[in-house]
Amino acid sequence: MQRCFTLTLARHSRLLLRNKFASVRCHQSAAMSSLLINQPQYSWLKELGLSEDNLGVYNGSWGGSGEVVTSYCPANNEPIARVTQATMAEYEATVQKAREAWKVWADIPAPKRGEIVRQIGDALRKKITTLGSLVSLEMGKIFVEGVGEVQEYVDVCDYAVGLSRMIGGPILPSERPGHALLEQWNPVGLVGIITAFNFPVAVYGWNNAIAMTCGNVCLWKGAPTTPLTSVAVTKIVAEVLEQNNLPGAICSLTCGGADIGTAMAKDERVDLLSFTGSTHVGKLVAMMVQERFGRKLLELGGNNAIIVFEDADLNLVVPSAVFASVGTAGQRCTTTRRLMLHESIHDTVVERISKAYKQVRIGDPWDPKTLYGPLHTKQAVEQYLAAIEQAKQQGGTVVCGGKVMDRPGNYVEPTIITGLPHDSPIVHTETFVPILYVLKFKTEEEAFAWNNEVKQGLSSSIFTKDMGRVFRWMGPKGSDCGIVNVNIPTSGAEIGGAFGGEKHTGGGRESGSDSWKQYMRRSTCTINYSKDLPLAQGIKFDSIHSTHS
Repeated sequence: MQRCFTLTLARHSRLLLRNKFASVRCHQSAAMSSLLINQPQYSWLKELGLSEDNLGVYNGSWGGSGEVVTSYCPANNEPIARVTQATMAEYEATVQKAREAWKVWADIPAPKRGEIVRQIGDALRKKITTLGSLVSLEMGKIFVEGVGEVQEYVDVCDYAVGLSRMIGGPILPSERPGHALLEQWNPVGLVGIITAFNFPVAVYGWNNAIAMTCGNVCLWKGAPTTPLTSVAVTKIVAEVLEQNNLPGAICSLTCGGADIGTAMAKDERVDLLSFTGSTHVGKLVAMMVQERFGRKLLELGGNNAIIVFEDADLNLVVPSAVFASVGTAGQRCTTTRRLMLHESIHDTVVERISKAYKQVRIGDPWDPKTLYGPLHTKQAVEQYLAAIEQAKQQGGTVVCGGKVMDRPGNYVEPTIITGLPHDSPIVHTETFVPILYVLKFKTEEEAFAWNNEVKQGLSSSIFTKDMGRVFRWMGPKGSDCGIVNVNIPTSGAEIGGAFGGEKHTGGGRESGSDSWKQYMRRSTCTINYSKDLPLAQGIKFDSIHSTHS
């Protein structure tokens, strides 16, 4: 199980981390009233170009004169630093500069654009430990996951470099002699990127690296609760652009709240809007974009299930279920929220997973030994308690966890609840907290139906040795999700495949495979290189004759 939770870090990274957080503990920090960035043990934040007060707008130069927001550490609820958000006037100016920057960027050949993206990846590599530490401090996920998130951005940059020499459409056979039929792919223009708190680096990276390679410019609005990460990442990217004498507005930033997000959704100059967040907000965004017939890429919620059959290898099941339900404190869109167990193994698996839950090391997210950190906000703690109460009212039994922990920060116990009907309202509600609902099923048909009956369709997995069942699961009557796994967790997707889901998950695809097509527009081109004018489908317009002078 430990292998599922830990990443192998180079020795120098561990030493750096140890030096940074040598004697730091959340309860010590909580007693100090000043911003964390001003405390000696957090001085490493300045290596990322951060200060006590930070500007949250970048469009070739830094600015910001809107609302000042304070970023807090979820592990102790102490203030880290402040960021000044964008005003609507600054948003307007940034969009204009981004549109102008596109005129430069679109003229650069794709392989040369890929070279710029490669340099961005290298710049991120140099700051991977420090930036991963910031993700851990500001978002609350454990350090190894913070570093892993930056690594995802790096990996996508590497992927995009190769993609820059492969983007293109087919040459198709024409039915007309002397004609060529082909597809031409061009960038859409300005890609707006709205990201969520739970992956404040990686989701931007998925979009940014691929969109840039395709010839687009980007306008980013990160989550209001992780603005320091948005600023730090943008500083790294901006430095690469400036070193190459390119307009900084190619990768613009406007920190802000719902007003900026709404403006992006309604703005016809935003050619594609990529939104990652809740299904509720995603629906509002989708309607605003559709009202102007704009393009949208939605990555929304997931009520993900693991199905365990009687022939499953329980030595794979237990660590997989624990990692997928407890990792990132249950705050991944791919987190396992429903665990469906065949009735013959139900009690055994519940006992083993409950035992494993109690062995999960809970602590400061930046401690390398920690496997489980805090929830991101106090509001999330309230949602956790409300969900448990609803589950009890609907017939559920808490067999593990269920309480807020008595320590500074937003810590709650990872929780297992059994005894609920598969169609209970709370089971069908995606709650972004570490609560696992365990369901008991009898047949394959029943389990597959339960998997598909929720509104979301992001990730799913079965554990079995039956190859026939595997292919039924992958087939048209199997899982209706965008991610259909076998004998692995629902979370932890690789960047080489397309990431996304169906139904209320939004239908968008990011990262690998042919996801690049989301960021481009396709034209079918027919070229006549003959002296004749044959028409398609054999149509004759003999009455039309050319006139020769």
